[in-house]
Amino acid sequence: MDGKTCLITGATSGIGREMALGLALRGARVIIVGRSPERSAATVRALTARTGNSRIECLIADLSSQASIRELARTVVATYDRLDVLLNNAGGLYMKRATTVDGLEMTFALDHLAYFLLTNLLLPLLRNSAPARVVSTSSGAHTRGRINLDDLQGARKYGGWKAYAQAKLANIIFTYELSRKLSGSEVTANCFHPGLVASGFAQNNGGLIALATRLIRPFTISAPEGAKTGLYLASSPEVEQISGHYFVKEKPRRSNARSYDRAVAARLWDRSAELTGLTA
Repeated sequence: MDGKTCLITGATSGIGREMALGLALRGARVIIVGRSPERSAATVRALTARTGNSRIECLIADLSSQASIRELARTVVATYDRLDVLLNNAGGLYMKRATTVDGLEMTFALDHLAYFLLTNLLLPLLRNSAPARVVSTSSGAHTRGRINLDDLQGARKYGGWKAYAQAKLANIIFTYELSRKLSGSEVTANCFHPGLVASGFAQNNGGLIALATRLIRPFTISAPEGAKTGLYLASSPEVEQISGHYFVKEKPRRSNARSYDRAVAARLWDRSAELTGLTA
């Protein structure tokens, strides 16, 4: 990865941090995106000390805010002359319905629309840097998901796990549709399931959910293990020309049958474009 520039969202903890570490060890220039200036700077210092790679940097953005995503994209385009890998990884689970500064349901906005908006804003730079890759973190939870185009944001009926499963299914549908739109280019798009990873994920919910995530910890895998497939998709020569696939344990797997519905994919893309202002 020497000479390559990689941008990773949600890179101050968990598998995001491990993927940043792995890419830095492979010699890449790594841009980590985090919400907290303090945690982001501390991550840069820690990864630099561990890898000896002086080309690890951070950018600050709140990916639940579309204005912040747009500012992030403007900064990336103005600062870097190339982008070889975009790794969409930031996300969350919200058991109680919450809304963003844009008035959008938090899980759908952070786990899907942030991927959609940032990727589309950075596509010109990715195309100019080709061959380039878009890698998105999804989840096996997508198998329980359904895209409710009449109530994407759970305004009528909300459930935390339901919203999360829908967003993770949306990640895969987005990946497949993006790959089709990039056909003929040298930019690939793939997504992956990291596995059940021991991390701080979902601890923001407190109560029974936080307790449950602690109780299942003995059955989870480590963050370095969970990062392996994402690292493989971001860096391996074996998948340089592979696009439009869902990976588990570094192997392409068939995702939920609903993820292959092209009519739903087209409608989700159009609706996502409307919600992010990309149709204007």
